Amino acid sequence: MTPAPRGTVTTGKMPECAATAVAEGAPPRSRSAAARFAVAALAGFLFFTFVALGTWQVKRLQWKLDLIERVTDRVHALPVAAPGPAQWSKVNAKADEYRHVHLSGTYLYEFSAWVQASTDLGSGFWVMTPLRREDGSVVMVNRGFIPVRTPGQRDQADTWQSSANPGPSNTPVVPVNVTGLLRMSEPGGGFLRHNDPAANRWYSRDVQAIAAARGLSAIAPYFVDADAVAMPGGAASGENFVTNPINGAHNGLTGHRGDDVDDAPIGGLTVIAFHNNHLMYAITWYVLALMTAGAGLWVAREDRRLLRANKSSDGIDGDSSDRKNEDGNQN
Repeated sequence: MTPAPRGTVTTGKMPECAATAVAEGAPPRSRSAAARFAVAALAGFLFFTFVALGTWQVKRLQWKLDLIERVTDRVHALPVAAPGPAQWSKVNAKADEYRHVHLSGTYLYEFSAWVQASTDLGSGFWVMTPLRREDGSVVMVNRGFIPVRTPGQRDQADTWQSSANPGPSNTPVVPVNVTGLLRMSEPGGGFLRHNDPAANRWYSRDVQAIAAARGLSAIAPYFVDADAVAMPGGAASGENFVTNPINGAHNGLTGHRGDDVDDAPIGGLTVIAFHNNHLMYAITWYVLALMTAGAGLWVAREDRRLLRANKSSDGIDGDSSDRKNEDGNQN
């Protein structure tokens, strides 16, 4: 076969290996302007969102620290008079919960309610007893906790709790003075268990529901967690311990001190704990913001590198084309 004369232009397909070499040697294409804008917009949105969330958590942290300080001051302050009927409409958790208060009156033992509870001492019951003040108003007092230590006691406690009249009606009426922490009512019930007033089963200290089930009126919208300094109403002369079916242990109604005094309601078990994870949340959001900024900068740097590579490749291709044209013209 006679070779083509010098300067003759030949036609035909580029060999596959050559085409592959060209393709492999070609620089990667950079993103379009629209794609670059979308990536930048997304990165900016995420960055400012994470920063805003972190700043919000910092503010929440300061709020929580202020709340803890206020509650601590209330708990350790000298007791003040418990709000009367004229102030009930203004009582709220933000301004009044955990306030150290004192009140006096007579316990309505026959209307006591046992509320199932779990404390550091184990499972058992809160003894909620209404206290009638001189003005006729009624405040529910959590006189303390009675643990249930054995399965047999649990069965007997369930029977006693579900009775129609949980307290004795012949307990002497003796004036008492109570100090404790003001707490807001707990309506509804416990976790996955609702209060059952008809069956006299209580899983939360729902003041209004307990009072309604016992026909009590003029009831305060709060209750008082009695302090541990004394058994509220438990040292009056002339009273005897009244036992319940829980193996003869007394039911938190009052009396002189006897051999079973350890079975009296245990006061002062209020748990004051506030979850305060706001600092951790703030750090998490700020770290995510930094990661987003870092990722955005990396993407921008890579995009600039691709642009420079493409410009350099275009310049080389242009020089090669010019040299080929010059060679053709010379031929």
